[in-house]
Amino acid sequence: MNIVILGNGISGVTAARHLRKQSDHKITIVSSETDYFFSRTALMYIYMGHMRFKDTQPYEPEFWTKNRIDLKKAFINSIDFKQKHLIAKSGEKIEYDKLILALGSKSNKFGWPGQDLERVYGLYSYQDLEAMEKFSPGLNRATIVGGGLIGIEMAEMFHSRHIPVTILVREKNYWDNVLPIEESKMISRHIVEHGIDLRLESELKEILDDGTGKAENVITKSGDTIECRFVGLTAGVSPNVAFLKEGELEVQKGIVVNEYLETNIPNVYAIGDCAQQSNPRPGRRPIEAIWYTGRMMGETVAYNICGKKVAYDPGIWFNSAKFLDIEYQVYGTVLAHPPENHQSIYWEHPEGRRSIRIVYDNQTQEILGFNLMGQRYRHEVCEKWLRDKTPIETVLQNLSLANFDPEFYKEYEAEVISIYNKQSGKNLSLKKKRNLNSVFSFLRS
Repeated sequence: MNIVILGNGISGVTAARHLRKQSDHKITIVSSETDYFFSRTALMYIYMGHMRFKDTQPYEPEFWTKNRIDLKKAFINSIDFKQKHLIAKSGEKIEYDKLILALGSKSNKFGWPGQDLERVYGLYSYQDLEAMEKFSPGLNRATIVGGGLIGIEMAEMFHSRHIPVTILVREKNYWDNVLPIEESKMISRHIVEHGIDLRLESELKEILDDGTGKAENVITKSGDTIECRFVGLTAGVSPNVAFLKEGELEVQKGIVVNEYLETNIPNVYAIGDCAQQSNPRPGRRPIEAIWYTGRMMGETVAYNICGKKVAYDPGIWFNSAKFLDIEYQVYGTVLAHPPENHQSIYWEHPEGRRSIRIVYDNQTQEILGFNLMGQRYRHEVCEKWLRDKTPIETVLQNLSLANFDPEFYKEYEAEVISIYNKQSGKNLSLKKKRNLNSVFSFLRS
């Protein structure tokens, strides 16, 4: 059987690896981005000088030959699903018996005048990184449109080279459509403290042309003109599926798949950022452009193609990132605008760079989520509590089990419990001290 995978990101490559582990099928990965798979999340560290591009490639070139995975660099213009072949820009046809679409994402554009000028890029592909490198020497200022995780990454990249940065964010506080208000205000303060020009409640109106097809300045909807020679579009990403929307493949925002990652066309699957779950699991979104979900989908689709029927189950939501110097972790459900039954216990350090938020259902008392800034909690411990729907008071009394900060670091779990006691009139205290034996014992229970 001839299996073709379109896309060489984490989802496509994981699918290829697990297909090879389980079968002798012919496997071909097709991509126009790079010759070899690389870690997309490490793009910023290449620019900042912490890594070389070759350091972001998990496998040596001989890995692909050794594992009999063919790599083909080609840009695909269209797919003929009836004849079962891809049509490359060169005119070449690439035949398949089964096709896995791992098309990834593209940076969002919202019809801004000048959005297609030179010196206007997102931060998703290797080509985006090359553009940043090309235009950084002598750059007077970069303007970044949009907040979130990609926006702060691009800002930190330019900031590391002492290039002035302006960020335009239409919300009242940074990423406040995702983060609760206290955490959102914390990140907003932190960005400004680093000398970055953060402009809240400010939207892009137009990107000006310097007369040669290159971006020169931007104008905001309030009428401000910002001089800059690079514009970063980081207002989110969306599935890279535009060339498939007019055909017989069912495409909404992404390529619609069932729980086995099958599309409406036999022998065609979709995974990663471009896949849209027709019936997502509780607490999960239909489209999740997250590294670990792409990896999980890649493994799942390999099992299904090899005849081992396995439903895709990403488990409990989690994510982690970094806002400049502040690490961020979230487990479970923590909403920016929660319903009335979602009760929060929120602790923030006086210095304003650390916080712990624990969310529970005030009707059932079961734990719902953890939101951490500048603190680390153990993934396995939080996941077990969430999976078991553990009562909030049980979680609080054993909260030190979750703490993942290094030994001898100051712990703040007692302060969190104190806040709960003030809210509830209870008198709880920590039951267990943090040590590996107690953690392992808890996870086995």
